[in-house]
Amino acid sequence: MNNTKHIASYLFILCIGISGLKAQSTQLKAQDTKRNKIWFESPANARVKDAASGWESDPEWLKALPIGNGSLGAMVFGDVNHERIQLNEMTLWSGSMDDGDNPDAPKALNKIRQLLFEGKYKEATALTNKTQITKGKGSGSGNGANVPFGCFQTLGDLRLDFGSENPYQNYYRELNLMTGITRSTFVQNGVKFTREVFASHPDQAIVIRLTADRPGAIQVALNLDRPERFDTRVVDNKLVMSGTMDNGRGGDGMKYIAQVSPVLEGGNISAKDKSIQITGANALTLIVTAKTNYKQEYPTFVNPNFEKEHAQIVAQSVAKKYSLLKKRHTEDFSSYMNRLDFRLGNAKNEQATNTLMANNVQSGNEQILYPLYFQYGRYLLLSSSRDGGLPANLQGIWANKIQTPWNGDYHTDINVQMNYWPAEVTNLSESHRPLMDLISSVVAPGQKTAKTQYQMAGWVLHPITNVWGYTSPGESASWGMHIGGGAWIAQHIWEHYVFTQDKAFLAKAYPILKEDSLFYLDWLVIDPQTGRLVSGPSPSPENSFKAPDGSVAQISMGPSHDQQVIYNLFENTLKSAKILGGEQDAFINRLQGAQDKLARPTIGSDGRLMEWAHEFEEVESAHRHLSHLFAFYPGNEITVNKTPELAKAVQKSLEKRGDDGVGWTYAWKIALWARLHNGDRALTMLNKQLRPTGDMNTKYDGGGGTYYNMFDACPPFQIDGNFGVIAGMAEMLLQSHEDFIELLPALPKDWTEGEVSGLKARGAVEVDMLWKEGKLKTAFVKAKYSTICKIKYKGRTIEVKLIPDKRVNLQKLL
Repeated sequence: MNNTKHIASYLFILCIGISGLKAQSTQLKAQDTKRNKIWFESPANARVKDAASGWESDPEWLKALPIGNGSLGAMVFGDVNHERIQLNEMTLWSGSMDDGDNPDAPKALNKIRQLLFEGKYKEATALTNKTQITKGKGSGSGNGANVPFGCFQTLGDLRLDFGSENPYQNYYRELNLMTGITRSTFVQNGVKFTREVFASHPDQAIVIRLTADRPGAIQVALNLDRPERFDTRVVDNKLVMSGTMDNGRGGDGMKYIAQVSPVLEGGNISAKDKSIQITGANALTLIVTAKTNYKQEYPTFVNPNFEKEHAQIVAQSVAKKYSLLKKRHTEDFSSYMNRLDFRLGNAKNEQATNTLMANNVQSGNEQILYPLYFQYGRYLLLSSSRDGGLPANLQGIWANKIQTPWNGDYHTDINVQMNYWPAEVTNLSESHRPLMDLISSVVAPGQKTAKTQYQMAGWVLHPITNVWGYTSPGESASWGMHIGGGAWIAQHIWEHYVFTQDKAFLAKAYPILKEDSLFYLDWLVIDPQTGRLVSGPSPSPENSFKAPDGSVAQISMGPSHDQQVIYNLFENTLKSAKILGGEQDAFINRLQGAQDKLARPTIGSDGRLMEWAHEFEEVESAHRHLSHLFAFYPGNEITVNKTPELAKAVQKSLEKRGDDGVGWTYAWKIALWARLHNGDRALTMLNKQLRPTGDMNTKYDGGGGTYYNMFDACPPFQIDGNFGVIAGMAEMLLQSHEDFIELLPALPKDWTEGEVSGLKARGAVEVDMLWKEGKLKTAFVKAKYSTICKIKYKGRTIEVKLIPDKRVNLQKLL
């Protein structure tokens, strides 16, 4: 650290009045009302049928606009004559609790390890596949809709038939990222129609509002259905759909109910068969509600009161006027989104979003696009992850199929973690909480798996889980024996604490960290060649190597990823114990001793960070996973400042991997290049990911890109790329993974002018910055609690004493 200066509290300058960064930002907002909107000049076609395959994305669905409140989600097509509102309920899964633990597995574990240490990889792999994988059907090879693992599925479709095929003019639709409201307008037969749709968290309902500038102009037929397992009826002029899911064993599983409640202003309503007809209305509000009998409570997972709770939600929402429903929703949603503002240059949002993305392919520097995509990622996280709900899955909350790709589950070998990389730094800490609840929910089944599968203490999690508490290995050793899932996901407990400084949360979560550590203390063994503690048998997700015995293998002893995530878990557990106090010395001594003996990151003969304990030849040198770089990001064991040689090895590894991948690979590479302080290379990756794509089928490499509505293309659609990219963008602007906060550490040369306010740093510190000609001009910090923090910019560091909620000018650093 260079030129460290101490600034006493009586010297710092507070930002007063309306001057400075926030006032300028307010003026700029007023000049560009579209700045935080994605918008289009044509609708999605609501009458195109979805592809039959669950592994194929649908182009028109990917033109629809997403809304969500963490429990309910919808894709709004915005079509004129026949509208489709595709619906989701976050807990709607097929399947049921599945016991895939193998009680015979422990008998073979030591033999497998012996074979691996002896270099007999082919024999070890065969024995692992015979004895260690799940004894059940596992995920159904990612097609689990009809096996016990189950699948996240569409709730169905609300279809609005306006009884017209007439042409229309002046079409426009938008999604306001700050208010969470999608809106379309058009003129038809001389009448201007306006439609608004939003998903309200306060009222737990999707609200659809239809208006026209001529009285009595609204007429529409309403239908509610889904591809299978449903019954729709009309009850008291309301559409009610209900059904029971497949439990994966040929029986009945989860129950659900959905309802559409029309509220008319003028006009008439009538029922015909299983639909509702509305004619001559001046305005119409549709209130869509849904509930399942799922409860995140192992081992029953059943809420017997779901119908009564649903009826209460309906009664309370229908009793409110539309203006109040909209006000409550807007105030709630905007209170989160408005915490952070980001803009580059003086660009305005004057091009339809699809045109803007296409133009960026040519220019590589559409300054309005980057902040727009950034806020869209925040919007998607807030919409799919709210307190009391489940965490965002592989598709967030939006899926239009019965068989969703990879079951729409929670992959714990990168994907669900990446979903939450931006939660803290982009000032949406509350959206992180559903992940904490998921972690808590897998502890009990994870303890059973640890005991049955391995005869070990603590809890364990492999590469996949679901709403039913699945913690067993997968159905193939090549990927399903990933043993690092528990350690990796537990990193989020520590991250939530260091960003929020919430000791009450840490005290509640500490037993989870301890139990997780206890499993790995039992799991680790001594490598007879090095005397170091190593993990195994386990893969480096989901990569392969050429083994010395001539086989192509995946599992080994001491893969670098395992070593890194376990070290991270031990470190965070030790820090937590120190903060909370009261822990027994015996456990602390054992944990510290094990951490000290862990095999650590190693540089290979080619200068790269080694992925395995030995220098195996890779089968795919450009493999999509970057698991062995965890210690650099999202971990912090390796840093540019603290371990420069290892950081250089990370860079060489990254260069060898190349600049291609799938959607979430680009996201990870953006973050890694940002940690390497190479903003221009991070921007290159960002532009690659932002390029428009029409790829609808599954790819495992050579993928990536962005769909029409800015959803991430893995392909198919997978939301982790949306979240991971904005986490990487945040790293370009602000880093706090060491003992200081660094401002603009990886600013691309093309981002010459910009501003950001409301970014969060570890220590519960909020940061505002404005830069011109590539240089920081103003910067402010504010802390939630009294603290002393170090701030770094361009090699200079100062130490600042912060008082709660007092905004401090960092002029002396500039």
